[in-house]
Amino acid sequence: MKWITRRPEDRSHRLPMAYAYMKPSAVWMAVLAALTLSATAAPADIDWTHVDEAIGKKGTDQPGGVHKFSFPRSDLTVTVDGVPIKPALALGGWVAFIPEGTGAMFMGDLVLTDAEISPVMQRLIEDDVEITAVHNHLLRTSVPVFYMHVGGHGDPVKLASTLHAALALSKTPLAAPAAVPTPPPPLDLDTGAIEKTLAYKGTANGGVYQFSVPRAEDITERGMGLPSAMGTAIAINFEPTGGGKAAITGDFVLLGSEVNPVLRALREHGIEVTALHSHMIEDSPHLFFMHFWANGNAQKLAQGLRAALDRANVKPAS
Repeated sequence: MKWITRRPEDRSHRLPMAYAYMKPSAVWMAVLAALTLSATAAPADIDWTHVDEAIGKKGTDQPGGVHKFSFPRSDLTVTVDGVPIKPALALGGWVAFIPEGTGAMFMGDLVLTDAEISPVMQRLIEDDVEITAVHNHLLRTSVPVFYMHVGGHGDPVKLASTLHAALALSKTPLAAPAAVPTPPPPLDLDTGAIEKTLAYKGTANGGVYQFSVPRAEDITERGMGLPSAMGTAIAINFEPTGGGKAAITGDFVLLGSEVNPVLRALREHGIEVTALHSHMIEDSPHLFFMHFWANGNAQKLAQGLRAALDRANVKPAS
């Protein structure tokens, strides 16, 4: 591009030839547009190994550019109605990062006892981590268990360091679990029949059969797109309890207009609704999370869950 210099009386900086004959207001509009394009450039790549080191364990890459950490409360012995709760059923804390601008944003769900809530919260807010919810997911737990939803924006290594320091004030196991030398035993469930009823594929994890059902619409928080791995998918978990039975729990992620139709469908099929609340503050559309519990014939419970899914705007199975 050829450059020219205006005469001294113009009292202006050197401008590209393309700007030289523009009105001042047009020049400023062009400069503003350039700055806007710069501000909305693609997020920078993040070396997740440094984040792994800061948080104290290795994360896993998920679809949508998400890097996720799991914090199962394997240290806790919890029962509900006499059913031992495996960490993968309802005691699995997690934190997920996604690139944002020159840094990252994260969201997470920390599983804490009642005595751990205050010290963990205090350490988080000292470094400006946001607390977006504190509540129960289940009822009648033998040990008081709560769930603290958290989020933040900035340098991912600093955020990970803060999370590590906060979780260290709880008894959450922070080291990676020892490798299992032999494959886990098969689940005592007809998983094929459950998949057929739900019309989605599940995966076995820690003695639990898990389903993740994404919503159909785009979900954002402060304008940032949230992939399903950031906690916006419906979660359904089956833990075998013997004789074709299973304990089920998880959460339906719903619009306000879907809450009562889904609640009625669950109740009509003998599935208890144990909590209803939000996990985020500035999400769009605003979502409600409905937690549930039952222990009974796995196939009949799957039919009830399918009836509830039919009342939510979910993506069909691929």
